[in-house]
Amino acid sequence: MAGMGSGPDHLFNLRNTFYLGAYQTAINNSEIPNLSPEDAVERDCLVFRSYIALGSYQLVISEIDEAAATPLQAVKLLAMYLSSPDNKESTISSVKEWLADSTIGNNAILRLIAGTIFMHEEDYNEALKHTHAGGTMDLHALNVQIFIKMHRSDYAEKQLRVMQQYDEDHTLTQLATAWLNLAVGGSKIQEAYLIFQDFSERYPMTCLVLNSKAVCCMQMGNFDEAESLLLEALNKDAKDPETLANLVVCSLHVGKSSSRYLSQLKLSHPEHVLVKRVSSAEDNFERALQSIA
Repeated sequence: MAGMGSGPDHLFNLRNTFYLGAYQTAINNSEIPNLSPEDAVERDCLVFRSYIALGSYQLVISEIDEAAATPLQAVKLLAMYLSSPDNKESTISSVKEWLADSTIGNNAILRLIAGTIFMHEEDYNEALKHTHAGGTMDLHALNVQIFIKMHRSDYAEKQLRVMQQYDEDHTLTQLATAWLNLAVGGSKIQEAYLIFQDFSERYPMTCLVLNSKAVCCMQMGNFDEAESLLLEALNKDAKDPETLANLVVCSLHVGKSSSRYLSQLKLSHPEHVLVKRVSSAEDNFERALQSIA
């Protein structure tokens, strides 16, 4: 697997920071001396993926030029895909074209980005075509996510086993274990909570970890604790879509109004799945009213 060589791993901390959602910290701490050319490309990918996670798509699009290495070009495609709905079709056809090119089609980052894009499109079979062979921890972690979305926790577990055999303590292995525990539910939710709790004790708190803990709490029926975790996350980033979406759900359970969070989510992330669901429910409600009137 890539990132599985011997010798010191200069990108270990940067990778962890990115995986746990501390995107600005990753960007701020990316000046690492003595990187090999290959490591420098991986570092740049992590930095640009952090900018994408923060919603700075245009910055990524303008900074990565035609001369950049294939992995960086792939990251640029993700920024283009996410930057506007109008770009989606042309970006997807570029992705498919690159995947079909035998000189670059097997590049791990290109496959990862392709899998991410097709997962967004909910075209899980197409995503797996490019990610299923694995080869890096990132690809195996993405496979776990895809299989969970397909409600195939049996396949997700097989991917997780591969990760555990390689490195049980790897941050992605721990995260993937927690995602699977959440998907399986029941007594496993407490185990997922403890994994996120462990991260929050060892690393600075991020929206990602706070939201993950909150989701565990909600699934266990602890809505008050979930609400305080989500408000802490909102304090860190008032526009984070997952925080807003989780607050909408949580508010309903604690008997508070969720309309302000929903309005914020609609404004900042009109494409979010919760916004789409609510709009379609509103449309149906309007239609129902009209049919009665």
